[in-house]
Amino acid sequence: MATTSPSLAPSRVVPSRRWRRFTKEGGAEILLLIVGLLLVWSIISSIIPNPSRYLPAPLVVFFSSGELIWKGLFPNYVGQTLYRLILGSILGLGVGIPFGVLLGLNRTVSDMFYPIMNFFQSISGIAILPIIVVWWGNSEKTVFTVILYTALFPIAFNVLSGVRSVPRIYVNAMRTLGASNYCIVRDVILPGALPYIATGARLGIGFAWRAVIAGEMLTGRRGLGWWIFTAQDTDHTDQVILGMLMIGCIWILLDRYALRPIEADTIQRWGLVQR
Repeated sequence: MATTSPSLAPSRVVPSRRWRRFTKEGGAEILLLIVGLLLVWSIISSIIPNPSRYLPAPLVVFFSSGELIWKGLFPNYVGQTLYRLILGSILGLGVGIPFGVLLGLNRTVSDMFYPIMNFFQSISGIAILPIIVVWWGNSEKTVFTVILYTALFPIAFNVLSGVRSVPRIYVNAMRTLGASNYCIVRDVILPGALPYIATGARLGIGFAWRAVIAGEMLTGRRGLGWWIFTAQDTDHTDQVILGMLMIGCIWILLDRYALRPIEADTIQRWGLVQR
């Protein structure tokens, strides 16, 4: 009688378990959607006139990355953009969190600043870029200023809401025990506002990502945005599409594996939701 070797059992079980998990989390639907989009893209590219200019086929776009990777340009572009995103986000968090906390501590002050903040938030970073260029030219300072401006207000608004949501009974209890204002902020207000801070940080960094790309395009600083703009000038539509795909994919990876887990763990840690 033929018997199955025990050593082969795990290799048969694990793939099926991984496949069940993949399909349970919606991976199969996403895969089918991607395949369908690529198929439609290929069909449209094959029937339109002059596809190399208007819509190159997926394989053409894919192979266009080979030269960039071989020359080392692609890693350089990605590295420059990520460097600006990280540094700009740190600046936005470093300014937005204290600013939101200070506004949230006093209702009169927050009510006074709220319409002013709302006014500036309605003016996008792209809209203020021309005046920043007049001040500092096409420099790194200009790009970082636009990133800071774009990320600041979503962060500050969420932190402000978080501080105002902390029950006053906790603050009054700390005052009754003789705690200083510093201790109240450190031990009550900041922990209570952490879920809002995490959400604001995720939103702010998302806005900062778009500001980085736009800033690179309009100031001519090397990066993914600059790459797309220069590829358009030289009629390299395949590289334009490749750059767009890379911008979206990089952000999905950053959001899914860095920002979203931090936000979810922070919210779960402080008991607002349960998973």
